[in-house]
Amino acid sequence: MKLSLTLCSTLAIVALAASQDSPKHDYVPNSETAVVIAEAVLIPVYGKKHIESERPFRATLKDDVWTVAGTLYCAGGKPQTDTPPTCDGGVAVVQISKIDARVISMTHYK
Repeated sequence: MKLSLTLCSTLAIVALAASQDSPKHDYVPNSETAVVIAEAVLIPVYGKKHIESERPFRATLKDDVWTVAGTLYCAGGKPQTDTPPTCDGGVAVVQISKIDARVISMTHYK
């Protein structure tokens, strides 16, 4: 009797633990959502004015990770489009998990 009670209890605990695994969701389903999250975490660190000056932000998806980067503007207000860059400066870059919306990394290049 004790053995079957122990076995049933163990099975119940294992079943409960297995059901606690968080299912894979796409909490960040598109680039627009990724940009909103990136701006939300960047503004408290770098300031609203500074982050707004790097708009538009672009988001690219690779291996369930969104990489969101700002736009670098050269003198005269023209966006930097050359590779490698021909003007000085850097932009904010945030990596966000598509699955659970976790911020993987956040930096601002100079």
